[in-house]
This record gives sequence, C-alpha cells and structure tokens, in this order.
Amino acid sequence: MRKEAISKLHYVCGESRGVILSNEDRFLKIGYNSIQENREKLERFARQRRDFLLSFEPVKIREGPRVALLMADSAEAANVGPMAAVAGVLADLAVEDMVNEGASLAVVENGGEASVHTQDYVDVALRTGATALSNRICFRIEEPSSGLATSSGLHSHAFSLGEADAVTVFAENSGVADAAATSVGNQIVGEDAPSIIKQGITRALSIKGVHGVIVLYNEHYGVGGRVPKMIGVKSMNEVYIH
Repeated sequence: MRKEAISKLHYVCGESRGVILSNEDRFLKIGYNSIQENREKLERFARQRRDFLLSFEPVKIREGPRVALLMADSAEAANVGPMAAVAGVLADLAVEDMVNEGASLAVVENGGEASVHTQDYVDVALRTGATALSNRICFRIEEPSSGLATSSGLHSHAFSLGEADAVTVFAENSGVADAAATSVGNQIVGEDAPSIIKQGITRALSIKGVHGVIVLYNEHYGVGGRVPKMIGVKSMNEVYIH
C-alpha cells in the first residue's frame, strides 16, 4: 500500500485520543463522529450503571447501547471489568462505520489499541516505553479485519495489576484484544520471568477470539499463537500507526 494514498487524522475526544487512517478524507470524519457518538451513549449508560464503570470483574447486562454490550462481551471472555475493553470497542465501532460507508482502508488507533480493516496491509510499530524493543520492530497486518492492543504495567496510563513491559495481543477485533491484554498483563508479576511469561501466553491463548500474543517482561520475551509478520523499523516515518 502506498503511503500517498493514506489520509490521516490525529484526534482527541474526551479521554479518547489517537489516529484515524483511511483511503479518503471523507471517512476520517465518519470515524471521529462514531467515537464521539458512542462515547456519549456509553457515558449516559454508565450514569445509570455505576457498576459497569467501576467493576474489575465482568458485568452482565441485558440491555444497553451496542458499545456497552460489546464491552461486556469482551470483558466476560477475558474475565476483566468492562472498561478494560472500552478503547478497543470504540475503535472497532468506528472502523465498522467507516467500512459501511465504503472505506477500503480503515484504521482507528485509540490510546494504543487499534482496529484494522485493509485490502492490502498496514504496518504497526510496537512502542513499549523504555524497553530495548520499543520502536525497533513493527507488525505487518495483512488480515482483512483484525484488532490489536498493548497493556503495560510500567509504561501506560491505563490501570494494570501487573508489571509487564508490554503485553501485545492480536485478536479477531480490538475489543477482545484490549480486554485480553489487560487480563494477561494483570498476571505478569514475580521474579521467575520465563515461567511467568509462559503462563501469560497460555492465559492469552485460552481467551476466545485471541490469535496471538507477545509478552515482554524483565528483559525476557515470549511469543505464542499466530502473530503477524515482524519487520524492522528504520524510522517512525515508515509506519502508519504506532
């Protein structure tokens, strides 16, 4: 895919911030509007269901906006609270709206979580704070639709019970990836890094919808399942999102 064909929008919408990419400018606004509208729906719902907003465990709901229902489903699969999936689900819904309007390329990155729809490929760099691999590798996403997310106990503003440098999950969508990365990241703690990483990989691959995972912890790393092709990054200008 030629970079010249890409339209890009850096956005801030409440606590949501990131990058939207597409093959035409007109789809960028559609993606942004989706994030804004679904955030508003979620905020109204959360005012009535404070448990949904605050719980660290899955919360079952029978009715609510689609964004909340998808968050609840992803959280239940990974055994975490619904808010662990919020960024990923918002990204998924934005990509869905863009594709429904005709976008052949739709990538929405929301706080480090990314939802991807492509007819070619998209390169995504791994940014993991101060670790040696940060910005050194990127993943070539070639599946037509997929999601990925990274959780860090050391280099992220998001809440984590663990101490991982990074847990990056590749899944069928960004909501599942987001919840799974949080779930795995929460258990990456302790002195025996190789053993802990293996346990984390096993946990990730047990979650429905997860394709693969990479865990970086205490100068060790492990890879499990099916992950995209890894390629070197010579400069940040060579990647589409990071």
